[in-house]
Amino acid sequence: MRRGCSLLWGTDALAELADPEQVLSLRQFAALAGAWPEDLPASNGDALVVCGFEGCLDLLTLADAERWLEHDLHDLILAFQEEYQGQAALIFWTPSGRNRITMSGATEEYYWKHAGSEKGLHIGRLLWFGAEQEVERILDSDNADYDGSAWVGLHHPRIS
Repeated sequence: MRRGCSLLWGTDALAELADPEQVLSLRQFAALAGAWPEDLPASNGDALVVCGFEGCLDLLTLADAERWLEHDLHDLILAFQEEYQGQAALIFWTPSGRNRITMSGATEEYYWKHAGSEKGLHIGRLLWFGAEQEVERILDSDNADYDGSAWVGLHHPRIS
């Protein structure tokens, strides 16, 4: 996870990347736009870990959450990638992600469980602009349960 954009919920994986004081709030992340630091706080200067993703989605109505993901957050992600020329990792810490993200096996589309929708937010379309084929699961290498506890996050190499 030295580049790209990830949703991470595995605590052990997070502990390898960042100390708690190195994790930024979503508000702090937004404030960095336009004044990005030369060295990032996590993963030996190669990553930025951001918390608050879940809280924003939970507080917004379904329509507002869709707009926020597709426009506001997507623009921040693109600005981050442009600043670091795709060579830094942006990691959203989503502690309940394993219980909130589902994948439709037939279409390989990812959804975020949201109170305003039975199916959920189509996170693949909204966050990754439909490039779900490039999304990879982050797996705990010590565990072979691909759909269970070994699944500790999702990684996309580059948002376009």
